[in-house]
Amino acid sequence: MKKQSLRMMVSLLSAGVIGAVAVPSVASAETTANVSVVSNYIFRGVTQTDGDAAVQGGLDYADESGLYVGGWASTVDFGTADPVTSYEIDLYAGFAGEVEGVGYDVGYLYYAYPDSDTNIDFGEIYGELSYSLFALGVAYTVNSENKDSVFDTGDIYYYASAGVPLANDFSVSLTAGYYDFDVDGDPGFDDVSYAHYAAGIAKDAGEFGEVSFNFEYADIEESNPVFGSLRAEKPQFWLGWSKSF
Repeated sequence: MKKQSLRMMVSLLSAGVIGAVAVPSVASAETTANVSVVSNYIFRGVTQTDGDAAVQGGLDYADESGLYVGGWASTVDFGTADPVTSYEIDLYAGFAGEVEGVGYDVGYLYYAYPDSDTNIDFGEIYGELSYSLFALGVAYTVNSENKDSVFDTGDIYYYASAGVPLANDFSVSLTAGYYDFDVDGDPGFDDVSYAHYAAGIAKDAGEFGEVSFNFEYADIEESNPVFGSLRAEKPQFWLGWSKSF
């Protein structure tokens, strides 16, 4: 589950996240690719690989007008939980730019699990405003095959983030988010919504890519009917390496 202003913070913290698929510079049209390896793929505070490593990669095109399109994929493993699936593909399109120093990014993101034994695909519209080192964003689920459950139409994810460049090509990222599920409060889904927090430090190694060390914490109690067994209230540390071409 990914996109970089929204998702590479979630998966590579030197980038999102909602998250977060870095949106290329809109100064000129360009096509870029990215690959990454992470010791744990975490989406909005919750592991997508049962705590194990993942291989990821994507392709992006950005036009000088601000329009961009792209795709990203990752291995996944939900462990003993249903459904059974081994990989995820995200497709997205949006428009990004800047007005008097305030950046904006709006678009649509579709999460697909082609080999799942149950159709769990869903899609979001998202928006983000950024200024200097800070960003605020929201994603709203507009279509879903997860009827009357989490990741269904009406879910809203809010987040705030900051990225601070340091000396010697280091950088620090901070993210706080809240996942508000529309089904929260329905029979069997009491208190399923949760907050999560993330921090990471990354080092740009030039042609060798970027490495990062990351910390995640989700405020999920063991009694949470959906996420309680997925490392509830346990700090999670993970390492990442990524490279763009």
